[in-house]
Amino acid sequence: MAKKNSYMFTNKQHTQKGIMSTILGVISLATLSYAVIMSYLKAGDIPRQYGAAAMLVMIFSFVGAALGVISKTERDKFYLFTYLGIGLNVLALAAISVILYAGAYAL
Repeated sequence: MAKKNSYMFTNKQHTQKGIMSTILGVISLATLSYAVIMSYLKAGDIPRQYGAAAMLVMIFSFVGAALGVISKTERDKFYLFTYLGIGLNVLALAAISVILYAGAYAL
């Protein structure tokens, strides 16, 4: 039996906001990873700029998560970048929450 070649043409596209959400999530995780690694290498003696970077990570993550949720409401689109963006931004928010919790209750 020969394999039937079938193609499905569609006019669906990825959402612009979903792509932006994914980009913000990648930037947030990269910045947070850099700040944590550099803090570890300097044995906790870090400049204030790393704290400012963590604050920007939190802002970027909130905006990215909001863009991901908004892009989910668009109809007849592909949602790969939407789900990826929401996941990355929630992961960045969880990581910054753990860091803040550990800093507040450190012995």
